[in-house]
Amino acid sequence: MGTAAAPFAFGASETISLALIGARNQGRGVALRSIAAGARIKTLCDVDDAINAKVNPELEKAQGKAPEYVKDYRRVLDDKGIDAVIIAAPDHWHTHMALAACQAGKDVYLEKPVSQTISEGQWIRDAARKYDRVMQVGTMRRSADHFRTAAEYVASGKLGKICMVKAWMCQVRKSIGTPPDGAPPEGADYEMWLGPAAKRPFNQNRFHYNWRFFWDYGNSELGNQGVHMLDVALWGIQKMRNAEKCLPTKVSGLSGIYWLDDAKEVPDTQVTNYDFGDFMLVWELRSFNEKHAVEGTQAGTGFYGTEGALIVDGSGWWVQSNRGEPGPKVGRAPFLHEKNFLESVKSRQRPNSDIEIGRLSTTLCHLGNVVHHLKRDVRFDPATETFPGDTEANALLTKTYRDGYPLPRV
Repeated sequence: MGTAAAPFAFGASETISLALIGARNQGRGVALRSIAAGARIKTLCDVDDAINAKVNPELEKAQGKAPEYVKDYRRVLDDKGIDAVIIAAPDHWHTHMALAACQAGKDVYLEKPVSQTISEGQWIRDAARKYDRVMQVGTMRRSADHFRTAAEYVASGKLGKICMVKAWMCQVRKSIGTPPDGAPPEGADYEMWLGPAAKRPFNQNRFHYNWRFFWDYGNSELGNQGVHMLDVALWGIQKMRNAEKCLPTKVSGLSGIYWLDDAKEVPDTQVTNYDFGDFMLVWELRSFNEKHAVEGTQAGTGFYGTEGALIVDGSGWWVQSNRGEPGPKVGRAPFLHEKNFLESVKSRQRPNSDIEIGRLSTTLCHLGNVVHHLKRDVRFDPATETFPGDTEANALLTKTYRDGYPLPRV
């Protein structure tokens, strides 16, 4: 692998050369927005020829030149003509790829959630710091200004004493069915797709998109979608506590599959409670209706105080006084996450959703998943990020990797 690039290596007008690793859905979107913000995609890396055939022409149209195409991400990391990588592969690949990218001297746009375990998130952060890498996590609400002003209003004291924070996701998930195992699509490297995950026969449910409903590859809906709303909750908590004591000391909850009887493993209905000592954070997942009945939004974050409540989502934020009076209302701001990443690559300043910020939001997701797996409450030490005296919970801080896919030594 290469060595870390020197700080201030880019001039203000220089074009940043990116590689896209994982080109379906979110990766495609990040790449197109990066091109619009002034970067170029030098290489598209994906294990499936069909994805390249679909996405490569879109990137060519956007930037005037077709990216190179490779299937093995290691070729991307060996290319000294690539300044930074977009990692949008399934979650189970994030840690291997992010560690190797830091070691190779690449800056990283890492899709959320950061990792599959709490320890993995710490290792990725440590590697980014060791190799002085800019690493932006794809929790893009950090780059929309109305979320920032909402967090600042929460910390202003105008809502009174905050006693509860809530984050929620409402949606109607369709059944993924129970299709039989079969052969991988022609042109897809299924062995590389599996990578460090357990060896299993190919099943269409465990491949494109639907992989997120299985523990081998994803982090449940908490990590898939909840991380966005929980990140906004964390932002408000960080503002209230001056960025200190931003993790809970006790986590409890209930979750299950109550909506559809299909092949998925992760819960479709969930309520998780995080105890911060002087307030609680609540996560709600409803996969069976489209809007939260009380707040009236599909996916949002609420801060509830003794003087009023603030609700914030993708459309903006608004305040309702506890006396029934309407309060301030702020509209939607543009999401400029890729632009912020590219600016940070040039300036060498930490981006809006620096790896430590994204790691903490992801940790909230992991804590909820630990409670789901253990079916009981857990106590958590934010200082050590372990579960004191709880062998069963501490075993979930790490995971095992398939033979032949050890973690990079960084």
